[in-house]
Amino acid sequence: MAAEPQPSSLSYRTTGSTCLHPLSELLGIPLDQVNFVACQLVALFAAFWFRIYLRPGKTSSDVRHVVATIFGIYFVIFCFGWYSVHLFVLVLLCYAIMATASASNIHRYSFFVAMGYLTICHISRIYIFHYGILTTDFSGPLMIVTQKITTLAFQLHDGLGRRAEDLSAEQHQLAIKVKPSFLEYLSYLLNFMSVIAGPCNNFKDYVAFIEGKDIHMKLLEVNWKQKGFHSLPDPSPTGAVIHKLCITLVSLLLFLTLTKTFPVTCLVDDWFVHKASFPARLCYLYVVMQASKPKYYFAWTLADAVNNAAGFGFSGVDKNGNFCWDLLSNLNIWKIETATSFKMYLENWNIQTATWLKCVCYERVPWYPTVLTFILSALWHGVYPGYYFTFLTGILVTLAARAVRNNYRHYFLSSRPLKAVYDAGTWAVTQLAVSYTVAPFVMLAVEPTISLYKSMYFYLHIISLLIILFLPMKPQADMQRQPPTPNSVNKRKTD
Repeated sequence: MAAEPQPSSLSYRTTGSTCLHPLSELLGIPLDQVNFVACQLVALFAAFWFRIYLRPGKTSSDVRHVVATIFGIYFVIFCFGWYSVHLFVLVLLCYAIMATASASNIHRYSFFVAMGYLTICHISRIYIFHYGILTTDFSGPLMIVTQKITTLAFQLHDGLGRRAEDLSAEQHQLAIKVKPSFLEYLSYLLNFMSVIAGPCNNFKDYVAFIEGKDIHMKLLEVNWKQKGFHSLPDPSPTGAVIHKLCITLVSLLLFLTLTKTFPVTCLVDDWFVHKASFPARLCYLYVVMQASKPKYYFAWTLADAVNNAAGFGFSGVDKNGNFCWDLLSNLNIWKIETATSFKMYLENWNIQTATWLKCVCYERVPWYPTVLTFILSALWHGVYPGYYFTFLTGILVTLAARAVRNNYRHYFLSSRPLKAVYDAGTWAVTQLAVSYTVAPFVMLAVEPTISLYKSMYFYLHIISLLIILFLPMKPQADMQRQPPTPNSVNKRKTD
């Protein structure tokens, strides 16, 4: 039986570049994570350079496409080495499908090939290479590329294979009438702003950014000239980038302190499972799950800042006349931490993935859109058993929360004190329910998940099932096809 590798060798083992190994040893952080952060920081400076020196007015779109693609390919090879071949194979394979498939089938072929290839890579990395512990995690860029490939395919299908009257307003706006060139295709999928950490975005938005039309298009949407201005301004993303970098720094400090102090392994130790009281377990579970968030806040906010630094991500003007750079934002931390419903929490977490799920699944499947969307989300994330515990539990909690809200919320809207009580109670319930639901997502394996849920008496599963069985359901969301979307968060009254 082979000897277990030493901790230092675990952090050193990577298929990507090893030039930062001394820094990895000094910080005590795995080399692949150091490579990831280094690439994102270089991408940040490259993004500023890209916006300042390769402006659309003095640089052709082709040059901007080429530079963005070359930088992206280099970053992928630096981080993942020969594993990046998987990414390039999928990109080229799906380009062949896009170029040859009919408009009526392009979305089907692209979806099954991209999701199939991603799933095979997930399975090989986890079950062949021992849960991926000793291998670089190359699945992140592959997951982002899968989202972009399928988004592009469905939008091509909408533009070339469906009648305009059959499309929703959003589908009609994003529909693509002409297949992209090979250069546009590579740039959209492999550009350095999003190839490492995302987020997914729409092809039309990306091309408009490359051509320098995106900001003017957004300003014209709000009738900027009718407000007394004779020319369109040129909003700078610098303030938004600085704000997001501050959030990134705070998230990093929390990760290095809070996350290290309350690791997820605490949820399966002897004290938690056998000695702590049930209220203590609830509180401790909440603290541990809070401690697991900063790494997501860090990665997603930094990725958003990189895109903004390049000039990509302008979303328009808010009601106060301020310029907004949240077109590509993947989360709203304030709304996550103050969410008073499971739905509100999900609307503000991993926003671009929720938008992708809506685009390719929720608004297109004829039956059980909520269930099928959760299943697709689990498949996309990977094949760790913990993911499926989380998403199956999420289905129960979503249906139960919807039933409770539809049957009882209106009783608390008659006065402000009652509404305040309702908000405080639903905030506490939501935060505990989310902690219970997502714990398997970070624990990954079956044994610790079962151990945790047994120690919690499967309480949320039982309560959710009872609510679904005995409270009348009002199937408004699935029947009317009104899933949570990033835009709808700001338009609807907060729960």
